[in-house]
Amino acid sequence: MTHKEKTEQFLHQHYHCSQALFGAFAKDFGLDLKTAFRISTCFGGGMRQGGTCGCITASLLVLGMAFGFYDSQDKEQEVYGNQKTEEFIKRFAQGMDGVVCCRDILGRDISKPEEMALVRKEGLILKKCPRALNLSIDILEDMLADYLKNIKETSIELKDIPENEMHRVLRGISKRNYFQRNVSELLYTSAERIAFIQFDIQKFKIVNDLYGEKFGDEVLDFIERQLEKCCNERQFFINLRSDVFMVVTEYKNERELQAFIRELDSQTRLFKSVKLQMSFGVYTVEDREMELRQMEDRAAMARKAAKKNILRNILFYREQFKESLYNRKFIEENMQAAISERQFCIYLQPKYSITKNEIIGAEALVRWLHPERGMIFPDQFIPVIEENGFIKRLDYYIWEEACRFIKRCEAAGINNCPVSVNVSRIHLRDNECIGILSDMIKDYSIPKKLLELEITETADDQQISMKALQLKEEGFTLLMDDFGSGYSSLNILLETPFDVIKLDRKFMINMMLSGKGRLILEQVITMADKLQLGVLAEGVETKEQVELLQNIGCDQVQGYYYAKPMPEDEFYNLLLNKGEEQAGN
Repeated sequence: MTHKEKTEQFLHQHYHCSQALFGAFAKDFGLDLKTAFRISTCFGGGMRQGGTCGCITASLLVLGMAFGFYDSQDKEQEVYGNQKTEEFIKRFAQGMDGVVCCRDILGRDISKPEEMALVRKEGLILKKCPRALNLSIDILEDMLADYLKNIKETSIELKDIPENEMHRVLRGISKRNYFQRNVSELLYTSAERIAFIQFDIQKFKIVNDLYGEKFGDEVLDFIERQLEKCCNERQFFINLRSDVFMVVTEYKNERELQAFIRELDSQTRLFKSVKLQMSFGVYTVEDREMELRQMEDRAAMARKAAKKNILRNILFYREQFKESLYNRKFIEENMQAAISERQFCIYLQPKYSITKNEIIGAEALVRWLHPERGMIFPDQFIPVIEENGFIKRLDYYIWEEACRFIKRCEAAGINNCPVSVNVSRIHLRDNECIGILSDMIKDYSIPKKLLELEITETADDQQISMKALQLKEEGFTLLMDDFGSGYSSLNILLETPFDVIKLDRKFMINMMLSGKGRLILEQVITMADKLQLGVLAEGVETKEQVELLQNIGCDQVQGYYYAKPMPEDEFYNLLLNKGEEQAGN
């Protein structure tokens, strides 16, 4: 429901305009409606005297929550907040043709009982207040959007957020600001011990795949409602992203803290007969001068360790987690230089035809060759840059490196070795990737068929399917990566125009363990053939696997049995040598 729809609903419930407007923004700041209505009632005095319009007082409350300052030394934020206040009042007065008083808007002096009675009798609030309310909301949303635009220009994590998700992100920023202010005040004023508790849902992706993303959103709303019930006014919580939540609480001793966490676990364990299992990471604050981000990072490390622990779902931060923290800090501090100094490079893993015993293509994989640390493998840096949003820039870099390699091969007369690159979900949710890919193809003057796009199998998602369809219409070859690793393989084949499916390594190994599994594998390959889809098996490591795949009709393979990922020059020389051998024959 939009801010305007909420405001209209509150007006029809006989709340005055100050309550209706601030109530519409309440959830954006983590406030319940009862608290929002109480606050806005106290600030509606001028309106009730027929003076300043309640829309102005409520809007200034919204601006205060978004742009106000809580540190008396933060003069820059104080000046910024005051500027935003002045901007709003000026724009409101212009939009209302100079009319800013309640008595002028309604045409009645509501400070007089007999005049107020006429206002109610004639229904003037519903007739005349919506103009001021809608104008106020338009101005507020525009100012918040401009605020987000400024943040996006300097934030790696937010700069690639699509415009259609802007208001969702703004709400998150507002909540985040409110949360940080409360936590900072708690750290400064509390005489009790303080703990950061971060938790998420184990295998939340499976919940989304099995029940749909709408159900997943309902799960997240349910957890927020349960947190509202469990937390008191000195316990603050926020949904950081997706299914990751943070609670900051006071506590007297560890027994009390453990009891609180068990209560959170108990209250969030079951939603509509679906059992949810949480992983809790806890950091107990020792140094209150530490930055909030560092405290959160420590809780996050403990949470991630809890996800891997099969015995316990609650783990406290330990000093040995520092290595992970230092690794993250190193990656974030060096990733920009790694791009500009070309420390990232592509490794190419060949794809082979079993029957021809020759290379039919390659997959471009990323490696980080740091001048001091040496080789840094993807499992060490990919999770970090996926979280902070840098993955998008790295993918663009790898796409261009692949195009450059294809052009290099073309110059040497090698025209039959397509290279596939990964296209992640984040690219398929924006409007940039198609243009960037097309521009790269044009800049390097290479055939589109030689740059293949791998899309990881995922749950049904109409937006992703539509973007994949556009890529297909642009002439790109699409490969479904990790087929068999999720729970929607067959459904997504109906929605997305793939050319090739890549059988996930674990799926293939599991299917080869029994006669029933081999039959399923054979039927998948038969189905793909009837659908006129190519099939490529990943992770092929043994002769037995090669023979089985050949017997059931799968000719394209990739794996250590044939070749490991190798540096660009090594793969280039391999292609040249193969070409010379074929020419000699």
